[in-house]
Amino acid sequence: MADTVSRAQLGLGSNLGDPSAQIETALTALSRLGRVTARSSLYLTPPVGPPQPAYVNAAATLETTLVPEALLLALKDLERELGRTESPRWGPRFIDFDLLLYDGLTLQTPMLTLPHPELHRRGFVLVPLAEIAGDARHPVLGRTISELLEELAPREIAAIRRLDNAPSSR
Repeated sequence: MADTVSRAQLGLGSNLGDPSAQIETALTALSRLGRVTARSSLYLTPPVGPPQPAYVNAAATLETTLVPEALLLALKDLERELGRTESPRWGPRFIDFDLLLYDGLTLQTPMLTLPHPELHRRGFVLVPLAEIAGDARHPVLGRTISELLEELAPREIAAIRRLDNAPSSR
């Protein structure tokens, strides 16, 4: 019996070292966990949390045979491999992966909540995600990513800037 292939949407962020290069390296490393079928442009975004440098954020769609919790653990392993160390909540980091959506699944375990509980409130997540998966539906709220982005307060996206040299593929 063949392994079931699922589609996961991921958020990526970095604000230490060379953040754009960190994101590109992370996107390449994701191929070890499945097949990246879409990736957004790179976006410069203001930080959330303590004073720190701006972030570069992106989103990717990954087709994978890993179940959600195994995928989360694999993403955490990739973060460590790519230089992430323990940091304060919302603190600066070399790389951060967030598992945002997984095949329309809702899940709440001690390790993982799907969809990501802050997904619909974060412009820095919704802007790149809408670029590659605007029609994806939030399984709890029932609205598409594009609709959620339109519903955000303008101040949540006003300072987000697409980086001109960022490739975009769908």
